[in-house]
Amino acid sequence: MIRNIMIALVLVLLVLAAGLSASTSAMAWGAEFAGPGPAVTGNDIGGIFPYSPDVEPIYRDIAADHCARWGRFAKVTSIHRVYGEYVGFVCYDRPGRIISQPSS
Repeated sequence: MIRNIMIALVLVLLVLAAGLSASTSAMAWGAEFAGPGPAVTGNDIGGIFPYSPDVEPIYRDIAADHCARWGRFAKVTSIHRVYGEYVGFVCYDRPGRIISQPSS
């Protein structure tokens, strides 16, 4: 009985260690797919990042830097000036042209 408990404990510890290792290595690779966090979360069509009074003077630059990774321009689409809310933006190819999805 004690042997079975020890085997189960070792298996649980191995599973926990594997999960911690996977999440740690994912974060080391940028892990933008991990969901909203303390930095920009997004891809080549846009993203979000948390609002705080500290980002007020530079929120456009943050969005522009993110979109520039794909050679695109940024347009901030929503900014909720409440601590803990998010700034949303889209990335687009040509200045002055943001293509919206057709309504169905």
